[in-house]
Amino acid sequence: MVDTNEILSLDELEAAGNIHTGRKHVLSILVENKPGVLTRISGLFTRRGFNIDTLSVGPTDDERISRITLTLDGAVHPIDQVTKQLHKLVNVLKIKDLEPSETVARELALFKVSCDGQTRSEIRELAEVFRGKVVDVGRRSIIVEITGERSKIEAFERLVRPYGLVEMIRTGEVAIARGREET
Repeated sequence: MVDTNEILSLDELEAAGNIHTGRKHVLSILVENKPGVLTRISGLFTRRGFNIDTLSVGPTDDERISRITLTLDGAVHPIDQVTKQLHKLVNVLKIKDLEPSETVARELALFKVSCDGQTRSEIRELAEVFRGKVVDVGRRSIIVEITGERSKIEAFERLVRPYGLVEMIRTGEVAIARGREET
């Protein structure tokens, strides 16, 4: 029996009861820009029972290399084993598990919202408050672009839902390490 007054580290807690801390992981993965690489990486997570929360892929300053940014919840499974397996994949060049406090992360979302003459101006005002941008205006809808942290995107969504959210599209997070250190 464990003494309830004993202080355990997070590692000891996880080891003792298979309890996970729930830390959100943001993985930045540099890969060779070749066909099939994304399939192999996502398959590795799938086979181990991970659910990828967001996934973004794009080129780097070197056209031969792409950066994959993916987020997942560390509460479901420990991440150490899957990162070791990722390192073994031929086309994976570098993996970094970014610390949230040392990272700038952003997401882009497009919201198509129902509107009429009166509500259009209200939605425009909301967009301004969120430093958003109106990118299209139709007779019965308006499309707003919002960029920021996940909490900002979700807050804007909650506010425009009552107007009639027709459609929403989100990119998934992209992230970069703060300071001079390379991501």
